[in-house]
Amino acid sequence: MFDDTYKTIAAPATGIYSEKRSKFLAYAFPVRTEEDVKAHLAELQKKHYDARHHCYAYILGPRKDAYRINDNGEPSGTAGRPIYGQLLSKDLTDTLVVVVRYFGGIKLGVSGLQNAYKIAAKESLDAAQIVEKTIEEQYDVVFEYLQMNAVMQLMKDPSVTILSQQSDLNCTIRFSVRLREADRIVTALKKVARSVLPVNVGN
Repeated sequence: MFDDTYKTIAAPATGIYSEKRSKFLAYAFPVRTEEDVKAHLAELQKKHYDARHHCYAYILGPRKDAYRINDNGEPSGTAGRPIYGQLLSKDLTDTLVVVVRYFGGIKLGVSGLQNAYKIAAKESLDAAQIVEKTIEEQYDVVFEYLQMNAVMQLMKDPSVTILSQQSDLNCTIRFSVRLREADRIVTALKKVARSVLPVNVGN
């Protein structure tokens, strides 16, 4: 059976790490889109306008197919990549971690920076509640009123959630279904309904 679950964080969390008078403030956020990422970055840049660096990494999508790493002025590979590594180590997606650095006047060197950003990111993720979610697909099922009972029986399946419905001469129900159960439910619905069409909802 293929895996149709993924892990993310339930709510924002923070962490802090200090090294040679430099302060590293880490913020972890649950995110769904790049717009969410931009909004959190803008908020932190406003809040910590006097900080030297706002470094970050994020992963998006149940299949982790979108990610980005940003060193924000730190030497290449010393900030964004260690943060990204912590997201990978906890197998997270739909998660953004930003580490804000206040420079303390003493240079840390490449390994010192990598370690500081890694620990700060880890602190924020250790403080977060990690939750497991299921990957779901959405469909519209169109059927005649006389087919209502047969369709509704299938809608009672525990893997199905009705999102909206309208009843007329032709009835339509939009529903979500757990990915691993989608083929079974759709095949059964096609036997009793006029049509079952996937809904393109993006991520």
